[in-house]
Amino acid sequence: MNEYEEEVQERWGDTDAYRESKARTSKYSHADFALAKVDQEAVTEAFAYAFGNSLAIDSSEAQAAVVAHRDAISKWFYDCSVEMQKNLALMYIADPRFKKYYDDRARGLAQYVHDAILAQQIEHSK
Repeated sequence: MNEYEEEVQERWGDTDAYRESKARTSKYSHADFALAKVDQEAVTEAFAYAFGNSLAIDSSEAQAAVVAHRDAISKWFYDCSVEMQKNLALMYIADPRFKKYYDDRARGLAQYVHDAILAQQIEHSK
């Protein structure tokens, strides 16, 4: 994590989400970080399941993964609003590191995660 700290500080250091995440994670043990990773992996697997089974981005399974994604971030790092989640989705396809994380699971998964999150955004705005 430390290798990205300077970039994170530069990009988001003046945001409430960054301050909240920093405050929370400063108290975490190695075990806490391991549990956060388990939650993250479970969410990624839920997206991979929906994608791998050719489920629509607005299917109940894909949308459950979207909610679990937002909930995991809120649980471990900062209050992740629907709007914040949308911004993350954009980063998942724009930043090669995030895209690689998802696409290493299944080619096209990053786009699917992005699209599922945006579908949820559309649904939330109705």
